Amino acid sequence: MTPQGVNVRHPDKLYIGGEWVAPLSGEQIEIVSPNSEEVVARTAAAGNADMDRAVAAAREAFDNGPWPTTPPAERAAKLMAMADIFEQRLPELSAAWTAQVGGLASFAPMMHGGAVMQLRGVAQLGNTFPFVEKKPSMHVDTAIVAREPVGVVAAIAPWNAPFGIMANKVYYALISGCTVVVKPSPETPLEAYIIAEAAEAVGLPAGVVNLVPADREASDHLVNNPDIDKVSFTGSTAAGKRIAEVCGSRIARCTLELGGKSAAIVRDDFPIEAAAAILGNTITVMSGQVCAMLSRAIVPKHRHDELAEAIAGVMKGIKIGNSEAPDTQLGPLAMKRQLERVEMYIEEGRKSADLVTGGQRPAHMNKGYFIEPTLFANVDNQSRIAQEEIFGPVLCLIPAEDEEDAIRLANESNYGLNGSVLTNDADAAYRIGRRVRAGGFGQNGMKMEFGLPFGGFKQSGIGREGGEEGIWPYLETKTILLDGAPAAL
Repeated sequence: MTPQGVNVRHPDKLYIGGEWVAPLSGEQIEIVSPNSEEVVARTAAAGNADMDRAVAAAREAFDNGPWPTTPPAERAAKLMAMADIFEQRLPELSAAWTAQVGGLASFAPMMHGGAVMQLRGVAQLGNTFPFVEKKPSMHVDTAIVAREPVGVVAAIAPWNAPFGIMANKVYYALISGCTVVVKPSPETPLEAYIIAEAAEAVGLPAGVVNLVPADREASDHLVNNPDIDKVSFTGSTAAGKRIAEVCGSRIARCTLELGGKSAAIVRDDFPIEAAAAILGNTITVMSGQVCAMLSRAIVPKHRHDELAEAIAGVMKGIKIGNSEAPDTQLGPLAMKRQLERVEMYIEEGRKSADLVTGGQRPAHMNKGYFIEPTLFANVDNQSRIAQEEIFGPVLCLIPAEDEEDAIRLANESNYGLNGSVLTNDADAAYRIGRRVRAGGFGQNGMKMEFGLPFGGFKQSGIGREGGEEGIWPYLETKTILLDGAPAAL
């Protein structure tokens, strides 16, 4: 069973070793629409034995198959062919996202089209990246530095942007020569089925890509499998800590892109109405379910009340509705437990800050997991709503004494994923950006470019995805010292 407009051929199967196979677990995943609260799809669910089958297939394909030694340019050509398939299936990818997590139908084509463009950039690394280089040596005739695939990769993606995040991991793994076990979130398996179907369609060797949708228990079993050489994970910091512990116990490689509590600093030179428009509209992007979301706004104390009033005005004008509707600006949260989580934090916020607007389920929506855009003012930066990731349309407005205090407050966090400063002064933006401890920083809004490195400081993660830097975690570096030059160079 799949949603209307999504034509996955084998939703009841797993893709392991180049074949569509029934799960040994005999279980299914049910996907509930956050718009209607009705089941809209069912797929196979992998259990522990299925995970072991998938890892064994990927191990065989890496150790004895042709993919790791296939010339990078040939790997690039296969990935470009997969991207062509994704291009043709953009309407399906968009429909899947809207059906599973309530992503806005109006935004879905741009989001997924941009993801495919980014994938083509990753594929192009097969033609440009220096996998083998001759280096100067003081001791031998020929010194060679070779970058070789790290091995079998477990790629684990979240539910908020399931296609772009998972396909990015798969592409970096494949262009490096790795084999991969694809483990999507149980809330959003459909995009991963389309990735597996594309891999099959372009003729990737058996076992190079394996698909195993699963719940948390089976995912933990996958990460613990000693034949997994590297884990690439995007998700919560709590889950990331568990993965880091497991990988650390056997010195397996891991890349972790985790949570955030990113700050936007409002400078005195930036107009209040412009700041309110940016902050009030940003917090509703993907219903606030963005790891790099600017969820803390830090403003000079003397401008705090005026900005709070202006942001509240913007939020009250946001149109909340079914994510299929073309004029909807704020759709539902992705699932019931996420709605309950956001409501819990709103109740916490009422205890320590001023609720300016929002905080309720919209009265006109009698079904679905909807919440109003919510603004808390006079927020203590040490409070739970300022320190913990809410992952919903909840904005904290924090007063600062001056610019130095604003930078201190921005850095007073366990996270360090993203940041921004609202200013018309590019010199000030650069100066502040260099002092805020975050992996990304933008002037005048939540700005991200996934063709460049993306990742976090502190508990926001380890490693980077995007750009040339994104390939390095999938490679091992080998130094070869020879008495003469080999013919292969």
